[in-house]
Amino acid sequence: MRTEELAELGQQLRVDAVRAAAAAGSGHPTSAMSAADLAAVLLAHQLRYDFDRPDHPGNDRLILSKGHASPLLYALYRAAGVIDGAELLTFRHDGSPLEGHPTPRLPWVDVATGSLGQGLPIGVGMALAGQRLDRIPYRIWVLCGDSEMAEGSVWEAVEAAAYEKLDNLTLIVDVNRLGQRGPTREGWDLDAYARKLDAFGWHTVEVDGHDVGAVDAAFAEAAAASGRPTAVIARTRKGRGVAEVEDREGFHGKPLPHPEQAVEELGGVRDIRVDVALPPPVTARPAAPLRPAEPPRYRIGDEVATRDAFGEALAALGSLRGDVVALDGEVGDSTRTETFARAHPDRAFEFYIAEQQLVAAAVGMRARGYLPFATTFAAFLTRAHDMIRMAAVSEAGIQLCGSHAGVAIGPDGPSQMGLEDLAMMRAVHGSTVLYPCDANQTADLVRRMAQLPGIGYLRTSRGAGPVLYGPDEAFPVGGSRLLRAGDGDRVTVVAAGVTVHEALKAADLLAGAGIGVRVLDLYSVKPVDTEALEAAADATGCLMTVEDHRPEGGIGDAVASAFADGRPLPRLVRLAVRTMPGSATPGEQLAHAGIDAESIAAAVRLLVGEAVVR
Repeated sequence: MRTEELAELGQQLRVDAVRAAAAAGSGHPTSAMSAADLAAVLLAHQLRYDFDRPDHPGNDRLILSKGHASPLLYALYRAAGVIDGAELLTFRHDGSPLEGHPTPRLPWVDVATGSLGQGLPIGVGMALAGQRLDRIPYRIWVLCGDSEMAEGSVWEAVEAAAYEKLDNLTLIVDVNRLGQRGPTREGWDLDAYARKLDAFGWHTVEVDGHDVGAVDAAFAEAAAASGRPTAVIARTRKGRGVAEVEDREGFHGKPLPHPEQAVEELGGVRDIRVDVALPPPVTARPAAPLRPAEPPRYRIGDEVATRDAFGEALAALGSLRGDVVALDGEVGDSTRTETFARAHPDRAFEFYIAEQQLVAAAVGMRARGYLPFATTFAAFLTRAHDMIRMAAVSEAGIQLCGSHAGVAIGPDGPSQMGLEDLAMMRAVHGSTVLYPCDANQTADLVRRMAQLPGIGYLRTSRGAGPVLYGPDEAFPVGGSRLLRAGDGDRVTVVAAGVTVHEALKAADLLAGAGIGVRVLDLYSVKPVDTEALEAAADATGCLMTVEDHRPEGGIGDAVASAFADGRPLPRLVRLAVRTMPGSATPGEQLAHAGIDAESIAAAVRLLVGEAVVR
């Protein structure tokens, strides 16, 4: 397109953003209008994309990190001819795929955006997939707003992209000066952004974002850059083209006051169509030869940490499936992902102490067809909760492992103890939450995670524990295991992970006193084994949950949810970590928290005594 035609396309995108928001009665048209010229040039001259084949391996990828400017993205789709004007005006309507913020309900949207600061970290994951896994020269374009440049996740991504020399990644910063409530931190000081990005090792280009010729040259420069990522820092005006709202505060997140007048001021409705350049023919990287690998097998009675079993099982899975990748947060020697890295170094990725980038990269790689397992300490995954939450919106089936869970890690103290992770992960839409107690159970669950449709979470333990199950036993998701049962049992102790072993010890102590208890290993915390819990409640009348976790949101709440359909409730008793731990040995920690064998036995004696009195 000639310069004049590009400018006209930009005006069309503005008009369509105004119309869409007016039809919806809500939206962020002024945020779309500032970036319209940038988007017009990108669509017409730089993007290589086959809209008929969104899964084409050579397609470039566009991530609208400023997801509130979704009317701009939908206007681009109309210009590309994949939606029509009538569908554009269903924006934000019930049932329309043109949602307030983009989601993969549309086939051309790879990941959900709208929680600011996520587009660039996800783009890093996609760019890494292109550079090191696919080895196909597609380009990742990320359009972000200037307000979100204050997000720490952006700077985790900036550092990672520079370190990895991701020259297939371009960040477009729409510097329109105004945020939601007023001016941004840097205003129109393009050089302030450039200095920061330059310091991290990025190539930067400053440009007038409404000069389509200059924008075109800047994008061409970015596409030709070698050895480092590029940021195009564009000065724009929010609400560009409509005097009533242009560069004025108070109009963020609102339809224009007089949309018909605004459309007229912008030159009226247009119907420009863009023949988007197709990606060149590509040859996918040949799949690495896979080596038959037996999953690890452990002997009953051996002492093995579940984190060790996780690392060995993941390495074996990587030998069977070439799409499995492992991402680590600089704790691979603790989480045991180093076992995978030694076996499959070309599919192992290190993100250092940057948990938001760790999880976002997993989302990006999943969007490119890989099966990521991202690992760190359970406590530190809480830093990335927003990334996990949005991964569920993206329907990204990433698999997460949190090691060093609970007080059982010992003397490191509370800063290292995952005590809230089960609650966090249970609350994620469509998630599966697993907490194995022994090595063979862990190995089987790792294999099953590879088949999960949504986000999976595996909680592993630092210390070694006895192997309880044989190597050929199966542990289906949603199941449990009854480890101890007898006639006349008075209480069912429901446990998972380290507390399973404490519950078994407690059962032995109580048996000596003539008190029978059942022990149920609830390794699947979500979905929970409702049938087994109902049977245990019918048999004993009382369920006692014991968990190395806070009482809120963990195993106790999972068990209670099994009886939330109106059926009679059994007596429910919860033992959990209610104190603030300090430094102590693992055994001392469990005792202080009241979840060791002696504490469990004492609680059962109290319950049985109360029953006798009554």
